[in-house]
Amino acid sequence: MSEPAALAEQKKSAFNIDLINIAPPDGEGGMQEPKVEQLMGKLRRLQQGKRALAEENKDIESVRDTLQKELTNLQTEAYQLEGNHKEKEELCRKLQFQLEESQKDSYRWLQQNKKSEKLLEQYRCEIQEFKLKQRKQRMKFENQLHQLIVQHKNLYSVFTPERLPGEIESAEKTKSQLLSNEQMKLAQLQRLNVELEEMKKQKQPATTAAETQE
Repeated sequence: MSEPAALAEQKKSAFNIDLINIAPPDGEGGMQEPKVEQLMGKLRRLQQGKRALAEENKDIESVRDTLQKELTNLQTEAYQLEGNHKEKEELCRKLQFQLEESQKDSYRWLQQNKKSEKLLEQYRCEIQEFKLKQRKQRMKFENQLHQLIVQHKNLYSVFTPERLPGEIESAEKTKSQLLSNEQMKLAQLQRLNVELEEMKKQKQPATTAAETQE
């Protein structure tokens, strides 16, 4: 039994007791006539109890209506959740099928990618070796250039101003030759980089498929 119903039952029992005690017995075992004031007091209490019961009934009806609305809302929400669940199950089946197809495609791409990976690794090693060789040549060139600068400074103090333009021209030719060699090496490096980029582009679809599988 809910709390409002229990309270109403308690008040009803109290009113029944008051009705029983309206006419108290007299000293000789008979019933005495109740006084008007007593009757009026009992009547007022009964009216107050009636009003209290009416208010309790209103409260109970309000709670019942609220609970009914909540029940209706919960039922509606349950129907919606059930529909969403079915939609998600269907979507999950579609995604599972797509995943299986993607895994098959990824496997084929990975098989093809193994050959490309070996060739790409070979290019990487060659480029690293070329870069190391190029770095050594650059350091050698810088050292030679530094030595030339030092030599020209020393020659300036040895040779006369009339011979200085010829020496400078010779140094410029040497410098031009060294720069030409440097440009040739840089061109070779550029070609290797272009070939590496082409290998990366060919490998890109296989890499994308592998990432999808993961």
